Amino acid sequence: MTDGDEGLLQFPCEFPIKVMGRDDESFRSLTLAIVERHAGPLEPGRISERPSSRGRFVALTYTIEAQSRRQLDTIYEELTGSGVVLVAL
Repeated sequence: MTDGDEGLLQFPCEFPIKVMGRDDESFRSLTLAIVERHAGPLEPGRISERPSSRGRFVALTYTIEAQSRRQLDTIYEELTGSGVVLVAL
């Protein structure tokens, strides 16, 4: 894929990044820091949280204004390489 080939997405666009991991504060703070490093500060209303049925895991959704495919790829690479994210969608 070349820099000009953005696929089906038209940038800039609103884009939800969902991450799942253990329900603890370090997971929240690390994933937020990664997303904000690449997308800028997020207001609380752009972050949603859903705990698992037994409360051991949590799914966080960060809605960002994505600027490019490269930006999204970088965010996903860092999230999945963090060691705390079990799934990133």
